[in-house]
Amino acid sequence: MRLPHHNRYPFSPIHKRPVYEWPNGTRLAVTFCNNIEVFAYRTGLGSDSAAGTAPQNQRNFAWREYGNRVGLWYYLDLLDDYGVPGSHNVNSLALELSPDIVERINARASDEYIAHGRTNAERQDVLWEADEERMIAECTQSITRITGRKPEGWMGPYLAQSDRTLDLLKEAGYSYQLDWPADDQPFWMKTRSGPILSVPYPLEINDSPALVFRQHSGREFSDMVIDQFDEMLERSRRHPLVFGVSVHPFIIGQPFRMRAFRWAMDHILKHRDQIWITTPGEIAKFAAQLPPDVLPRPD
Repeated sequence: MRLPHHNRYPFSPIHKRPVYEWPNGTRLAVTFCNNIEVFAYRTGLGSDSAAGTAPQNQRNFAWREYGNRVGLWYYLDLLDDYGVPGSHNVNSLALELSPDIVERINARASDEYIAHGRTNAERQDVLWEADEERMIAECTQSITRITGRKPEGWMGPYLAQSDRTLDLLKEAGYSYQLDWPADDQPFWMKTRSGPILSVPYPLEINDSPALVFRQHSGREFSDMVIDQFDEMLERSRRHPLVFGVSVHPFIIGQPFRMRAFRWAMDHILKHRDQIWITTPGEIAKFAAQLPPDVLPRPD
């Protein structure tokens, strides 16, 4: 029996892979990812605080708008308080509409912009190839022009990809992407124009599915973050791993959730001497320099 297959990478169980270390002799890389998104009013796609299938209306639009007006600023203050870099998955239209966001992030020299499409009101996996190629180009050019930094990494809205996305990303100059949550280590994927890196991105330790769709509390999410971190720190004695947290300012930026999230941050950062606190882009740069016998490239 033959199942449909992507043919982008071979199977590789983690216990049979070479062991390497991250910078400073660490084995656990830690990233804090934030999603900065913008939505259409009363149309298109967008999550709802109370019901996943609710129609687009002024209430859920305003709830998401809270993230860019208030929650993001609380979150950036939190990163400042703890002195850690942030990686920001950004809709290009969000930056067009909110230049104050760019000013604040650009002042944080260690932060990274990751391209996240034009808007989360749309998905790219339903576009024809020419339209998807145009969407990627528009997003890339806009972020580069507005921020002065060309994004090297991509995460599609809703982690969605078409069968051609990886090829189009490589051809657009991207060195890595976050849409394939298949591993706890970076791995190379095949495209028609050469390999592209997949850097781990958290699908489970993510406030959107956990707090909105599964209706966990802020304290439950904090416990999930801590449990994930503790287990991965222990397992990293055997393998180099990537631990990530993904948040959205309209969700985690609600003060009662941020209070609980501080507990998780406190816990993680007690272990600063054992971890590499970084961004997906820095992980990609490090992984790209590993020799092929350590991190195999597809044929």
